[in-house]
Amino acid sequence: MRIITDRKRAEHRGASGTGTEHHWQMQVSAVGLAVLVPILVYVFGHALGGDRQSVIDTFANPFVAILTGLALFVGMRHFAAGSAIMIEDYWRGTLRKALLIFVTSIAYIAIATGLFALAKIAL
Repeated sequence: MRIITDRKRAEHRGASGTGTEHHWQMQVSAVGLAVLVPILVYVFGHALGGDRQSVIDTFANPFVAILTGLALFVGMRHFAAGSAIMIEDYWRGTLRKALLIFVTSIAYIAIATGLFALAKIAL
């Protein structure tokens, strides 16, 4: 028979058992976005106001296309994870499940739409 203390049993576990992993995921994505978003705003601001062909040329650059796709993917995943925590905190029952499905679907639809549009521009 193993004797284990309550503290030892609770270490590295949040209420759902994945609190630490979720916290680190949010921290890493937040730091990534803190680097990606200002660069993307600069690139987007540079392209803003140009004619159609200059905007297409800007986003056809491989560095800009990869940066935009990465910012879109990381940003939407960060949005989905943060929204899921908010929903889990404030809603219960079937509405909670429906909202989680809705928010996750919105994030993946935005990722797919953005990457498709980016691929159409870049290729």
